[in-house]
Amino acid sequence: MQNKTQDNGWSPYLAGALVGLLALLSVYATTQLMGKSNYLGASTTFVRAAGLVEQLVYPERVSANAYFTKEKVRVDWQFMLVAGIFIGALISSKTDRSFKMESVPPTWEKHFGPSTGKRAAGAFLGGIAAMIGARMADGCSSGHGLSGMMQLSVSSFAALAMFFGTGVLVARFVYREKKQ
Repeated sequence: MQNKTQDNGWSPYLAGALVGLLALLSVYATTQLMGKSNYLGASTTFVRAAGLVEQLVYPERVSANAYFTKEKVRVDWQFMLVAGIFIGALISSKTDRSFKMESVPPTWEKHFGPSTGKRAAGAFLGGIAAMIGARMADGCSSGHGLSGMMQLSVSSFAALAMFFGTGVLVARFVYREKKQ
């Protein structure tokens, strides 16, 4: 059964073309403005956000942490890009009338029940696993997929194949039909 919002939503081809243009424009703009190429990605922004929050509570720890010193905890163009992704997705979903608040998506509810606590715990633990994986891969799936493949990076092709392959296996395991 096809979801009604898919009929009213953006064309995936148009959205993909626009993301491709954004990737090219980001490289061009950062090269012109900053003198070095910066590529699209999101995971570093979340690490920087954690550093900014921690800096409010325990600034000595942040300044002594070599990782945060290397990453230079700050709000930069990439940080603003991630904020723009959120705002753009909100505007897009409002304009095509697909926006809805749901604490438990139907697919989750079908397989795991209506518990919002269980859903929140699953989302939180999944987020932790995704961030650990993104830091180990030195970038997130969007960074490797968009920017790495744009550069024809062999490691990005390998990383993306692993992301998708693992995603398919986990989805098949987690959302498998129960035998009756």
